[in-house]
Amino acid sequence: MLAQYKIAFMTSTNPANQSRAVAKRVKRFIRLKKELVIVTGISGAGKASALRAFEDLGYHAVDNLPLELLPEFADLVGKSGEVAKAAIVVDIREGSTLDRLPEILIGVRKILPTQVVFLEAQDAVLVRRYSETRRPHPLGRTEMVARSIVEERQLLDPIRNLADTLIDTSNFNVHQLRENILERFGQEDQSKQLLVSCLSFGFKNGVPLDADMVFDVRFLPNPHFVPEFRKLTGQDPKVAAYVRKFPQTVEFLGKVTDLMLYLLPHYVHEGKSYLTVAFGCTGGQHRSVMMADEMQKRLKKAGYQVKAVHRDIPR
Repeated sequence: MLAQYKIAFMTSTNPANQSRAVAKRVKRFIRLKKELVIVTGISGAGKASALRAFEDLGYHAVDNLPLELLPEFADLVGKSGEVAKAAIVVDIREGSTLDRLPEILIGVRKILPTQVVFLEAQDAVLVRRYSETRRPHPLGRTEMVARSIVEERQLLDPIRNLADTLIDTSNFNVHQLRENILERFGQEDQSKQLLVSCLSFGFKNGVPLDADMVFDVRFLPNPHFVPEFRKLTGQDPKVAAYVRKFPQTVEFLGKVTDLMLYLLPHYVHEGKSYLTVAFGCTGGQHRSVMMADEMQKRLKKAGYQVKAVHRDIPR
């Protein structure tokens, strides 16, 4: 099966088929930064859509290549004068071979810089997606989808722990997932770029699965109990001013800002390209929204690339 990739990747070794132009071209491409991304995760979380997004970024995209061929594939990418970056989907369809991924990954990383991207979503969302598409779960037709999802999570848990990037697609459509992939991997120099997402959410709707850090701001006075603020959000200047006026808010913002400005340079140094900092209140409408917006302003002023995302406010 891998022979077709050899044909596409490798320049012919027959001297009769080579020319000076080809030799110069190969020499130029060898200097390209090489990278392999392994896309994995829960079935129904959007791996196919993620792979298409990587393809749009110029990655050589391969779906469901047998796991045993992964080291040879990585070697071909490393030697190729045409392909600098590749993305490959590895998932539960591998069967029992999937248990060898951690071991294989050690060898692959000796050949190429390799990242593991793990996609997941909440169980209820996955069940709904299977219901809408009417597709069977890869683990079989004999079990209920909900049961298959639980079994798949157990099988993939060791791989999830290896992931460099975790993406929760519960609240994404295909376009939003594509945008997320482009933001994370579309920068020219990943080692010097860090995109920070300041995310607001409500604990009653669950903690975001892809949050790197979570701050609980439910200790602050709740604008929900002020009648004139109940139907507004933390983006309203009056609500923001109300939350900001308390001394504990000022102190908390100062301490979190100091912590972030200490941590971010270290994350950049370690090559992290995407960081999600989540602020949670009860409903995700007021306090957390104000906090996410304020932190976005402070970190942007400090020179970082930052965006504010509000998961639970009305759209």
